[in-house]
Amino acid sequence: MSSTASPAKIPGMGMLRETGKLFALGLDIIRGIFQRPFQLREFIQQSWFIASVTILPTALVAIPFGAVISLQFGSLARQLGAQSYTGAGSVLATVQQASPLVTALLVAGAGGSAICADIGARTIREEIDAMEVLGVSAVQRLIVPRTLASMLVALLLNGMVSVIGVLGGYFFNVVLQGGTPGAYLASFSALAQLPDLWVGEIKALIFGFIAAVVAAYRGLNPAGGPKGVGDAVNQSVVITFLLLFVVNFVITLVYLQIVPGKLS
Repeated sequence: MSSTASPAKIPGMGMLRETGKLFALGLDIIRGIFQRPFQLREFIQQSWFIASVTILPTALVAIPFGAVISLQFGSLARQLGAQSYTGAGSVLATVQQASPLVTALLVAGAGGSAICADIGARTIREEIDAMEVLGVSAVQRLIVPRTLASMLVALLLNGMVSVIGVLGGYFFNVVLQGGTPGAYLASFSALAQLPDLWVGEIKALIFGFIAAVVAAYRGLNPAGGPKGVGDAVNQSVVITFLLLFVVNFVITLVYLQIVPGKLS
């Protein structure tokens, strides 16, 4: 009897296989974006749906995020005698880090779970198989519009979170910590630059793409039955959260290495 382990029993092989399938689905989605016909009606409907379920929670979460960042940085700046940099530090942390993460978490938690549940329900009803038999690409017909909608909503919500976070930080710094409004506003450009806003928007786009791809993949591969769809939704949210923090770390590290003056 051979002592060689079969591929299915090799530790980590299953996870590696799932990772490869997820990456392959992401490539199929990118390729499907440039194929015609484009499902404009589905894209508009999904954009409206994702926006409707994420706008209010995102706005409500953005306020305490901006407040916590402003209060914490303001307290630290006061201890170091650098109160004049409170506005710059708060804006930098909000625009570059907090806004994309808040946006991505809400898009993944609300929009991504809805995408996964919808695709999963279609899968267990064998609608996806029926589409493939008829020669209709499920990726192009269903997943590409949802992915683009997730990216668009994430991009727009990131701008909204940035504005709300900065305004919330301004309010709490000036009202609760006795900061000077003029100094808070004048220090914006001391640390925060226009590339910081661009990197925040790029992060939002990438995070929206990741959330949609993971949700679609888990929706296409449920364990079976309604319970399998529910488990797939939970798994998609958890996996997306983990990937978002890893990707955010990588993007931030690359940005700090590329943009001059960030690490000097």
